[in-house]
This record gives sequence, C-alpha cells and structure tokens, in this order.
Amino acid sequence: MFYFKSFINPLRFFKDLKRKDHKPSFGALDIFKYIGPGLLVTVGFIDPGNWAANIASGSNYGYTLLWIVTLSTIMLIILQHNVAHLGIASGLCLSEAATLHIKPAISRPVLSFAVLASVSTSLAEILGGAIALEMLFSIPVKIGAILVTIFVIIMILSHSYQKIEKWIIGFVSVIGLAFLYEIFLIDVDWAVAGISWIKPSIPEGSMLLVMSVLGAVVMPHNLFLHSEVIQSRQWNLQDAKIIRKQLKFEFADTLLSMGAGWAINSAMIILAAATFFKNNVVVEELQQAESLLRPLLGTNAALVFAIALLFAGVASSITSAMAGGSIVAGMSAEPYDIKDNHTKWGVFISLIGALIIIFFIGDPFKGLILSQVFLSIQLPFTVAIQVYLTSSKKVMGKYANSKFMIVVLSFIATIVTYLNIRLLFDLVFG
Repeated sequence: MFYFKSFINPLRFFKDLKRKDHKPSFGALDIFKYIGPGLLVTVGFIDPGNWAANIASGSNYGYTLLWIVTLSTIMLIILQHNVAHLGIASGLCLSEAATLHIKPAISRPVLSFAVLASVSTSLAEILGGAIALEMLFSIPVKIGAILVTIFVIIMILSHSYQKIEKWIIGFVSVIGLAFLYEIFLIDVDWAVAGISWIKPSIPEGSMLLVMSVLGAVVMPHNLFLHSEVIQSRQWNLQDAKIIRKQLKFEFADTLLSMGAGWAINSAMIILAAATFFKNNVVVEELQQAESLLRPLLGTNAALVFAIALLFAGVASSITSAMAGGSIVAGMSAEPYDIKDNHTKWGVFISLIGALIIIFFIGDPFKGLILSQVFLSIQLPFTVAIQVYLTSSKKVMGKYANSKFMIVVLSFIATIVTYLNIRLLFDLVFG
C-alpha cells in the first residue's frame, strides 16, 4: 500500500513513484484499500449546510424536492470521478493543474473564488457543530464555534492524513447509522418518495432551496480535495496497467461513497417531510428541528439527531479546511503538505475566516442556507476549469476526456449555470 508519509513529503512521493518494486497487488479484496478518498468527499456533502437545506426542503415542500438530490448526486459522481482522473493521471490536484496550465489572468480569480467557497463551506460546518453543542450542552453558538474551530485545527495539525481519514470514515458511519435509525421510527409514504426521486418539480418559491440543495451536494471545494487525496493511493504513474487499475478502483470508491451520501441526504428530506411537513410545521432553525423531533419521535431520536449533527460538523470542517489548504498550496504550484506554510495559510483562511463571519450572523439557519447558495454560484467556474484541464492531452495524455465525456461535463455545467440564472431571476424579479 502506498506510504502515506509520501503524501506528506512530496520528494519522497516522487522517489517512491520511480521504484520498480513499489507495485501493488490487485486482488479481489484490494478494493478496500481504496475506500477512503470518496468518503472524505462524501462527508463534505452531508454537512450541516446540507442538513439545513434538506430539512428546510422537506418541511416546506414534503417529498417534492427529492429529485434534486438524485440529479445532484449523479452530477457529483461524474464530476468527482473525472477530477479524480486528473489526480491519478497527472499527479496534480485541480488547483496545481490550473496554476501550471491556465493563464494567471484566469486561474488566479477562479482559485481565489474557490478559496472563498472553502470559507463559505467551513462557515456552515463550524456553525452546524456549534449548534449541536448548544443542543447537547447549552453552550452558546459563538462559543461553540470557537471550540469546534480549535478542535479541528488541532486535528489537522497533529494528525497524519491516514489518521484523519480513519476518523472521518468513523464519523460518516455514525451519521449514516443515525439517520437509518431515525427513518425506522417514522411512517414514510414510499410511493410518493419514489416518484419524487425521479420527477423534477420546482414549486413556486422553492428556487432558493433547490439551489441550496444543489450547492450542498455538488460542492466546489470537494473537487479540489478529491483530486488531491486520491493521490494517496498511487504507486507508479509510469505503469499504464497500474493506472488503469487505479481508475477502476477509484470509480468503485466514488460510486459507493456518493451512493451512501445520496441515501443520507434523501433520508434528511424524508425525515422532514414525514414529520414536519405532514404536521404543517415549517422548520426555520436546526434547534427547532431537534426540539420538534422530541415529541414526534421521542427523546432518543432528538438526542441521536444532535449527536449526528456534531459529528457532521466536525468531520466536514476537517475536509473543508483541507480543501482550503490544497487550493492555496496549489496556487503556489505545491501539493498539500500541512508542514508547509502555504497549506497552513489555506487551512487557517478557511477556518478563521469562517469563524469571523459567524460572529456577524444574526440568523444561523439562514446563514447555513445562503452559504450553500454561494457554493452553487461558484460551482460553474470550478467545473469550467476542470473540463478544460481534464480534456487537455497536454495535462492528461491519453487519459484526456473523450468527446462523449466532454459533452456530458458540458451538459452538467449548462444545468448548473441555468439554475443559477433562474435563481438570480427569481431573486431580482420574484
């Protein structure tokens, strides 16, 4: 298995790639060696921002907006698989590749915008963890935000990537089990839910929530993060057979992980639809959701909800900060290395920037929703540079996008752009 120390030390990384004896076996069980990078991405789209967007969607419109989770997840699988190809085939993350292969007049503004997206993401993650601490221990939100930020910084600075990955896999498991537990406690109209998963519908006044769900699932910072962390599974970029195996196993990891994320996000909307919407209750803050679940589903359900939210906030704060570090390091044409100052600056900008903004937010729940809308607005720019880079033979060699894949990726970019224009129209003229 690839030495994780090589991920921390770039010089050793490239030395290891040249070793002829440093080759993996690819038996039937070797797929489990690849499970990890996809889950790091998954935790990013089951974060507190998703909780707010999904619960608001379910409480306001019932099962109707489940389709956007399905569409977003399909787009996410394609985009994440494509950007992972960039990391595997080129040995560069998305930010590094943009810095090296796109003119600064274009790459610098897009990457700077991506850093702001990382801050916006961290805002939702830290805020969600703080809200959970308030639910569990009556700690004021702003003090809770400070505690979450300090804990996340300690986690990132004192643990290796390998250890962080294991922590996050554990967090994702707890969150998933929590929502499975919640679902078994409620009466779900599965027939209506099944139709809503595949039937697009945008009810009047729902555009803001549609965009927030989209931004909460297909997140720009995850595209940067996946292209970076996937390199922890590499052995030898000069061996075509090994690269093909990596691409195959990476897709399995992505599909499994994104599928788990789809199930958890769907469960959130279903939970809100079957409890709040069914009882004509519109949720306007996560604290309200927890307190309303108590009489509807019992004390245990409310407790599980709060604990899962805390795990989601901490885990996703780690991934958003790592993404910020990767983006800023990439702007200097460097890989993620928490010992390097550029990476540290990216991590601190993401976390501290978010923490400062939290102190000026009057309505935490609305802040969570709007942070996800901001991500959806930034997304077309990130997708545009991704499509350009992964379609370039100079960057990707023989692994460059096929014409069919270029069409598919361009179609996704068109959908996202259309939804953003629709949102702008609704906000201005609605």
